[in-house]
Amino acid sequence: ISLTHESKRPFLLLALPLVAVLSVMHGLTPPHPGPVVAIDALGAQTGKVLGLSFLVGIPTALIAGPLFARWVVGRVPVATPALAAPRADASPRPGAGATAFVIGLPIGLMLLATVGELLFPAGDRVRVALTFVGHPVTALTIAVLVALAVFGRACRFTRAQLLGFTEQSIAGIGMTLLVVGAGGGFARVLREAGVATALGSLAGNLHLPPLIYGWLIAAFIRVATGSATVAITTAAGLLVPLLAAHPEINRELMVISLGFGSLFLSHLNDGGFWIVKDCLGMTVGQTLRTWTVVETIVGVVGLGFTLLLSVLL
Repeated sequence: ISLTHESKRPFLLLALPLVAVLSVMHGLTPPHPGPVVAIDALGAQTGKVLGLSFLVGIPTALIAGPLFARWVVGRVPVATPALAAPRADASPRPGAGATAFVIGLPIGLMLLATVGELLFPAGDRVRVALTFVGHPVTALTIAVLVALAVFGRACRFTRAQLLGFTEQSIAGIGMTLLVVGAGGGFARVLREAGVATALGSLAGNLHLPPLIYGWLIAAFIRVATGSATVAITTAAGLLVPLLAAHPEINRELMVISLGFGSLFLSHLNDGGFWIVKDCLGMTVGQTLRTWTVVETIVGVVGLGFTLLLSVLL
């Protein structure tokens, strides 16, 4: 909103690229809970998923964001929301360098795990240590502690204030934990009921490429439930028997394919749909003609780039 007021450019021209990138990162990259659960269920490597996600995610977001925004900006007029009033207090703030360091710390730690796997043999102490530090749970825990120290010192927060922030954060993730748990539980129920085995047999009978088949399952669950997290966690659980029978399938690309499928066609049953609508000040119709199309482009184009990458690899 600030950039729109400063640059005098159309609001959607700046807003849609932003939400496109956020959506791609939301569905593909750890430490988001959906990809983390899929990585664990399918036996993929976190660092490789991160690296490959950037390779296919950046061009996907470029097409769904800036390129689509240029086409739609003249067809769906959206007024720029009012700019929030500036903060009245003059309390200190952390610098850009410290902020970037804290935000990038968990990603860097997770990439270290892949570096350890490439440079050191199995069982090496350094590799074990890097794998432990690079695990998403460990990396995020370290990042939280560093954030408390760096931001607490820069902003002169007291210990009581820092404790209050952590309590508010824990309360805020309650719904996320319920969604992830429900997705995993739903997948286990379907697996125990024989759905996973039936889907594996169906894949063989249809002779579909595994990446396309996984994408279709995730996309179907996404459209039906509206949750990207439920879609990717449930689809990953259903594909475990298929991957066990076909060890040659690239686990990392399967996680990415499921991630793109879980982003397909966001509509009225998706909480993210209403968040984007309210934050960008759009009507339901405008959101369907912009955000829903962005998500559909992300899902379809992302699958195309994933298939292309699988051919190259």
